[in-house]
Amino acid sequence: MKTIIFILIALNYSHCKEGSSLEHKHTNSLIRETSPYLLQHAHNPVDWYPWSEEAFEKAKKEDKPIFLSIGYSTCHWCHVMEHESFENEEIAKMMNETFINIKVDREERPDIDNVYMTICQMLTGSGGWPLTIIMTPDKKAFFAGTYFPPTTKYGRVGMKDLIPKIDSVWKNDREAILTNSDEIATALKNASSPTSEGKFDTTILSMAYDEFLNIYDDQFGGFGQSPKFPTPHQLNFLLRYYKNTKKEQALEMVENSLFNMRIGGIFDHVGFGFHRYSTDRQWLLPHFEKMLYDQANLISAYTETYLITKSEFYLNTAKEVLNYVNRDLKSNEGAYYSAEDADSEGVEGKFYVWEKSEIEEILGKDADFFCNVFNIYSNGNYKEEAEGHGAGGNIPHLKNSLMEIAKTKSISVSELESKIEKLRKKLYDVREKRVHPFKDDKILTDWNSLLISSIVKLSESTSDKSILKNAIDCEKFISSNLIINDDLYHIYGKNGASIKGHIDDYAFYIQALIDLYQSTFDINYLKNAIKFTDLAIKEFYSEKDKAFYFTSNSAEELLVRKIEIYDGAVVSGNSVMILNLLRLNKITAKEQYSDISNDMIDYFANLARKSPTSFTQYLIACDFAYNQSYEIVLVGDIKSKEMQSALKEIQTNFIPNKVIVVKEDKENTEIEKYAEYSKMMYSINDKVTIYVCKNFTCENPTNDLKLVKKYLEINN
Repeated sequence: MKTIIFILIALNYSHCKEGSSLEHKHTNSLIRETSPYLLQHAHNPVDWYPWSEEAFEKAKKEDKPIFLSIGYSTCHWCHVMEHESFENEEIAKMMNETFINIKVDREERPDIDNVYMTICQMLTGSGGWPLTIIMTPDKKAFFAGTYFPPTTKYGRVGMKDLIPKIDSVWKNDREAILTNSDEIATALKNASSPTSEGKFDTTILSMAYDEFLNIYDDQFGGFGQSPKFPTPHQLNFLLRYYKNTKKEQALEMVENSLFNMRIGGIFDHVGFGFHRYSTDRQWLLPHFEKMLYDQANLISAYTETYLITKSEFYLNTAKEVLNYVNRDLKSNEGAYYSAEDADSEGVEGKFYVWEKSEIEEILGKDADFFCNVFNIYSNGNYKEEAEGHGAGGNIPHLKNSLMEIAKTKSISVSELESKIEKLRKKLYDVREKRVHPFKDDKILTDWNSLLISSIVKLSESTSDKSILKNAIDCEKFISSNLIINDDLYHIYGKNGASIKGHIDDYAFYIQALIDLYQSTFDINYLKNAIKFTDLAIKEFYSEKDKAFYFTSNSAEELLVRKIEIYDGAVVSGNSVMILNLLRLNKITAKEQYSDISNDMIDYFANLARKSPTSFTQYLIACDFAYNQSYEIVLVGDIKSKEMQSALKEIQTNFIPNKVIVVKEDKENTEIEKYAEYSKMMYSINDKVTIYVCKNFTCENPTNDLKLVKKYLEINN
């Protein structure tokens, strides 16, 4: 063990270029893959293998350790390490002689990434991409880290020093390595599921709120100092907490955060959409990659805030993000690509950053106006903190609201918006001629499903069916291309669907199906939500652990079968499954769904109590279970103006803890097969009739929308 420790000293770095412009002097086994990330490395001099039995058998036969490198196609620091080390002939020769080298796309194989990222965090206290693991041929890790430079510097061991040290330990102290790897594997198994079942109580919700207050940045919004991540599900939790408690500080934290993100450099003011995160406290200098899941989750947060505040600022932001997604990430078939890189022409942010002289040349007499509004300066508007940025670089951003800016210019807000839009389009047209960042064109079921749910929410908030069509088309792609013999698949690429789905795929897709049913009342969405929920229970749920495994019963056996509840940049499948089960139980009254969700809530309670802000999607589900929720049944003609008016009243207000069922006013309707209680519900006075139940008690059915608003505590 001691001989290994020295290697673990310089590892703590969590960072994540386009593919190399090298001539194809080398070609390795990745050339047969379809993942854009793996193909980026297909011409490295490193003799890369994909994750495969061939690679592991070769390692055993040649008695070599495995160098496992995990990343993704739009990861900046993955590209840096590729350029510095994996394209370096000397380092590649050392790697090939010492290791069997395996490349994994973490978006393609999140199951593998999940296991080895946990090991990295256990050993080093942090994680990130590129993820570097060195392990035995039987997949047991004995060394972990993230980015390594080619030579030792800044207190960080370099590849040229690391490789011979690993080689020496492997050859001369194998017993220590094997003992160490066994200890790590045992620790991993112990850490892979909660060990103490608790009992949930609503004080955990207040604990989360108090913890957010303690880390809240009241000047710039967000939580902590830097770097700052949007983490929209935390804001969604605070919106529910505000609705339940009327604590203004909860709403203020959300509004201040969303406002400063929208006016800051993390938002692309020329082409729309949000960058991955901010490297500074002010939301000015972003890490420039754009991820589909961030866009989806932020659409949700801005839309929900609009539903509470009725401020067009939040609604317009959500629409702008959808505008970006539809323009730049949407496939011809209606599904959405995964991400856009931070880099172009080998420089992070080059596509997005402006010299003032460029803007003056493009906008002419209007340049001063634009530069004044968006804080563009001759010597640049941010510190030289990112590699490759010139001293005069500018990231367009605002410092005040448009209302305040309009006052200083003595014009109306609408005049200001009109002028900004005209100039934005001019800059956008010029920017389109630049070399674009790499676009990862794989289609992921889980991320697309997140977007479907957000689009449905946005559509309902405006009663705009043209927005809803995007969600319907995306789901149609999934059902047509990513479901094979009733199995849901994770990824769609150049060769079609591949890799059977993980719990995140099932959970997010089920959520999307429920949301689509709640918006369209097409019974097929509900039927499929039930179908895939039952399949998920069969394939992923553990009666013993009271949770869903990340991988299915038939998936490849890895070091450990993990259970994930932590809500990070993407929320956990377990958190979403709890809410799915609660909602489906309210619709179908199926007792199994209630039993499983209640068991899961209690099982994860102790973990959430220790760090509640790390489990906010879980807490959103708990809020649904423990605070007031509504079951709403509308009986009548779905196409009638009366019905549409009633639905609009319900859907354009912030009532997150609700389920809605629509039933035609006749016997033996199909919905009665799934919601048997609706058999006893009929229209009154030949009008659309609304049944509202809450806290296990049903109000009198009514035709009166004013009374329905009272039942639902709608105050407008």
